[in-house]
Amino acid sequence: MAKKYKIEFFDESAPILYTPSTLALPKNINKAAFGSKIVRAKIEPHPNGRTVFAASTGLANELHMPAFLTDIHCFQSNHMLLLGPLVGIFTSGFTPFETRPAGARSNMFAKLLSAQSAAGVVPFLFGEKHIDWEQGFINGFFYGKGGWESRTVPFPNAIYDRLPNRKSEKLKNSREVKEKLEKEYFIPWYNPGFFNKLEIHEQLFQDVWASRYLPETHPLTSFHQIERMLADYGMVYIKPMNGSLGLGVHQILYDRASGAYFCRYRNTCNRLLKFGRLETLMNHVFSKKQWDRLIVQQGIFLITDNGRPVDFRIHTNKDEEGNWHVTAVAAKVAGPGSPTTHIKNGGEVKTLDEIAENEEQRKNYRDVLSEAALELARAIDEHIDGIIAEIGFDLGIGTDGKVWLFEANSKPGRSIFSNPSLKECDLLTRKMSLSFAVYLTERQVEAPGEMFP
Repeated sequence: MAKKYKIEFFDESAPILYTPSTLALPKNINKAAFGSKIVRAKIEPHPNGRTVFAASTGLANELHMPAFLTDIHCFQSNHMLLLGPLVGIFTSGFTPFETRPAGARSNMFAKLLSAQSAAGVVPFLFGEKHIDWEQGFINGFFYGKGGWESRTVPFPNAIYDRLPNRKSEKLKNSREVKEKLEKEYFIPWYNPGFFNKLEIHEQLFQDVWASRYLPETHPLTSFHQIERMLADYGMVYIKPMNGSLGLGVHQILYDRASGAYFCRYRNTCNRLLKFGRLETLMNHVFSKKQWDRLIVQQGIFLITDNGRPVDFRIHTNKDEEGNWHVTAVAAKVAGPGSPTTHIKNGGEVKTLDEIAENEEQRKNYRDVLSEAALELARAIDEHIDGIIAEIGFDLGIGTDGKVWLFEANSKPGRSIFSNPSLKECDLLTRKMSLSFAVYLTERQVEAPGEMFP
């Protein structure tokens, strides 16, 4: 397993790399690499017996290695020592302003890149317009103590996909960049693609362990289908197949005593409408052309906090060895009259301490949610194409104690970290989303054929 080391720089024009005294290397190592750039160099143990790397400015310049680096990993391959890993974070929506290169998302990316020292990687932000295909370089954006700065670096060892939405993901240029870097340059690209709710449900339904967490879910096809599910469950949710952030989610309830149908949803504000017939409700709220983009899902009567339904956001990440971990657990309490627990709909983020009555209940919540999230993460990882390194799950606990999966998010939002009590989890999730690149780089160095047969 690769180990993290400190790195320093000294003024010398010749390409020299001093290695930590504790690092045993063959004497025939004569090349240093950073990203895709490889140069010949004098490589020998640190003359002062120190346990850090020391690179000459000459070597750093030839490798296009930023001299502000403090922590890195190293990987040995034949006669070469690779320093890094260099991690490209691919996104879109760049602006011409270097102080805010990604517009409103610049602060989010600044926080992500600030985890570089803890992760021991070298992350930078880039888009398709920043690539110089002829020279094999990228004009990327780095973030440090002085703020944002652009630097020219080699092609990275791994790429973390942070495209903001499905629209940007479907653009021809975005697809071409991904395909070219993966297939022609053999660079592992992780967390590609937004999940399709129905596809995830169908894949997990085939898994004997994961399927027990699934509420009944179908493409929306008929009034009869909704009537049957309302008769079975008393409540259903109708939501977009490719939706996110709680947009377009409608809660449909049937009151047997009055024979009335209720629809709760958000349209600038939380709304509740009452209808005498289901057909009237559906025709009023949905247009027929929407139907092929909607799913209908079994409603679950959830545990509550002061009478308001609660569900949970569970973050899972892979570590430097490729193993799944639960990195954050937060409760989300629905806003008054809201069909979802999203903050924009009036929802509130709370910790388990704030909603559990005692330590035993808190431990039970954490245990059952963590077990479900890890089982679901492994199942999705097995059944869905691509390299997946993080998943955010929206899970619920029914009034009977059963755990249910509502949604799996390949690019989970970070709104739960607005709760100050989740600051450590915020840092951990950012660190692990970067440090997974260590695992990918190590695999590439040791057995590149396994990843790209």
